[in-house]
Amino acid sequence: MGPDHKLMLRNLIKGCIKNDRKCQRDLYQHFYAYSISICLRYSDSRDEAVEVLNEAFMKIFKNLKKFDLSRPFTPWLRKILINSCINNFKSKRIELMNELHEEQIHSSGEDILSHISYNEILGLIRKLSPGYRTVFNLYVIEGYKHEEIAAMLNISVGTSKSNLAKAKKNMRIILKEYFLEDYERSKQG
Repeated sequence: MGPDHKLMLRNLIKGCIKNDRKCQRDLYQHFYAYSISICLRYSDSRDEAVEVLNEAFMKIFKNLKKFDLSRPFTPWLRKILINSCINNFKSKRIELMNELHEEQIHSSGEDILSHISYNEILGLIRKLSPGYRTVFNLYVIEGYKHEEIAAMLNISVGTSKSNLAKAKKNMRIILKEYFLEDYERSKQG
């Protein structure tokens, strides 16, 4: 990020702190693609992702005066986005988390994902149940440890590990179905 971009971002943030609607719109638009890509990973649909993103930006605008301008903005924004996704998950689906049990599975070759587009991967991840998808995203994509995930979701470390194991198992099934359908389509075409 060059000095001009940092200055522009700093000015947008200062304007947002003063409740300048144009600055708020510009900040939202500037980070929309980045933000929606995070929210889509945790949501059942694009509409839900946009709803979570908008709620997150309301929190961002409300708490921007607490942001330290000497620090990078994107990690701060990312944390609020992820927390908003987690809060959305908790409010709609926390009861599913209590139903999960421990299960151990074997790992499989993840290199098959390199042959699928980003949007196809998102669609496949969305097929996971909300509980599994949330832990899968936090662990695999965001890089959180099970202890952190457990604290964020108010579950045990064992439940976090179990959800990840089940998510991986379900992803293998989803991927097999996806590639079988893709293979069948290629034979017909």
